[in-house]
Amino acid sequence: MTELPRLLIDHVETPVGLLALAADEEGRLCALRWTDRPWIPERAALRGLGDRAAAFTPTSNPGGLTAALREYLAGHFDAIRDLPVVLEGTPFQRSVWAALREIPTGETRSYGEIARRIGRASAVRAVGLANGANPVAIVVPCHRVIGSDGSLTGYGGGLERKRWLLALERCGCKGGQLLLPQALRSGGWRRDSVRSRIARSG
Repeated sequence: MTELPRLLIDHVETPVGLLALAADEEGRLCALRWTDRPWIPERAALRGLGDRAAAFTPTSNPGGLTAALREYLAGHFDAIRDLPVVLEGTPFQRSVWAALREIPTGETRSYGEIARRIGRASAVRAVGLANGANPVAIVVPCHRVIGSDGSLTGYGGGLERKRWLLALERCGCKGGQLLLPQALRSGGWRRDSVRSRIARSG
């Protein structure tokens, strides 16, 4: 009987919720997801590995990944820049994910800009789908992709978190102080409350 590959699981506390990460035994990141989202980290990890079965083992700081993410959250953004990731997807998805990692910290790109960057200018919608299928949040920074009109559009972790991550990076790059949004500061983050806040601010 073939032994199942082992994936190492750890968690990272953030001001906007709990992150779960999955890494392979070589310390390469397979998944990074918010734990309150429908697409659970374990499932994201399996998708990142081509939906192969795996055994999950709780592990402290696998491959130094947890420590690197804490450094990022403390404003040391270079800590995650070159973290190794292992992702399986279509060639198109992988090209989009690679382009995401090229977006400089503190900056954003539109879906159209990503499409042009990978040489598929007419595939804006497909870029959006690939962006949404990314199983490794933050390190593969899908939160840095916005609409052509500057709107935040969607984000798997919720728009409040996307807004907070962008503010963290921009504020950190400028040496400023970031304030936590009230919806997240209260610890009562919910999709419906975020939607109502966005509706009121729009």
